[in-house]
Parts: sequence; structure tokens; C-alpha cells
Amino acid sequence: MSRAGKYPVGIENGVSVEQTPGALKVKGPKGTLVVRLDTKHAHLVDVAVEGTQVVVTPKDPEDKASRAMWGTMTRNIKQAVTGVTHGFQKEMGMKGVGFKATVRGRDLVLVAGYSHDVILPIPEGLTVESSATPTEFTIKGIDKNLVGQFADKVRKVRKPEPYKGKGIFYKNEKIRRKEGKKK
Repeated sequence: MSRAGKYPVGIENGVSVEQTPGALKVKGPKGTLVVRLDTKHAHLVDVAVEGTQVVVTPKDPEDKASRAMWGTMTRNIKQAVTGVTHGFQKEMGMKGVGFKATVRGRDLVLVAGYSHDVILPIPEGLTVESSATPTEFTIKGIDKNLVGQFADKVRKVRKPEPYKGKGIFYKNEKIRRKEGKKK
């Protein structure tokens, strides 16, 4: 039984949800998101907009895949509603000699210990804001998946290493440190 799917998704004030064949369009103050209902496994659930909430029900409650998709689809719709009202963000930091991040136009320029600067184009729908220090920045957007994917792409430029702790990391990430060589 899905714990996430049991509860309907509440539609907040200022948000409109429109159901079309194969998609659910969520509009809010920060923008518009589309949750696709015509994906490979989305046919296992029924989605209905009822007043101020969206109700997702499995077509076959005994089927394991249908129950799994029930919770997944409910969470996808909830993330869309949260994204168009509040948005999502990932705070990131860098540690290392000479490491810094700057935003130049629609590009994120990272100086991460290589012989060259790493230039990553910022995807449409995302913004990157630098903070007071050159080693900290924030990735913001309304699509949680897009924010997470871009943050992961940035992190992969220079993953944090366990001996000195140098690299690009999420602000709330705890880097496990290893002990170095002993004489």
C-alpha cells in the first residue's frame, strides 16, 4: 500500500491544475509545469482533479507495479505544485586552492583545479546565483528534477575527495574523511 498515494495532492491558492489527455498542466506564480500521464507506466493509475485537490488511484490495487506508480505519480504531481508556488534550490560549495564559481551570461564558469576553466551552460528554466563568497552558489528552478540533474552535473566536475576534502559539494553534504598514510 502506498503511503504517499493515499493522500490527495492539495492545490494551493494561486495554482491552477488543468487535465488534458496525456498530461496535467500546473500553473502557478513562478511558472508552468507539465506532468506527463502518457509515460510507459502511467497507464497503471487514474488521475482526477476534484475541486481543490488532485486524486490519484491505482487501476488494479493488487498489482505491485500499479501500487508503485500510484505513489510515484502522486509525488510527481505534488512536486509540480510545490515547484510553481515555492520553487526548489540546491546550495553548493567548493573547497580547494583557487576554486571559484562565477556566472557569465547563461554559463556557469567553474575554476576547479584544472588547467582550464570548466564552462557549463545553464539549462532553460534554471537560475544560478552567486553568494558573498566566490566558492558558494545556489541553483534555483521550479522543476525539481532539472535542479537536481544540473546540480549533479556541476558536482561531477570535481567530486569531493576523502583525503583533503577538496572538490564541489552540496552544502548539507557530509564528506567522509579518510586518514592519510602513516609512517
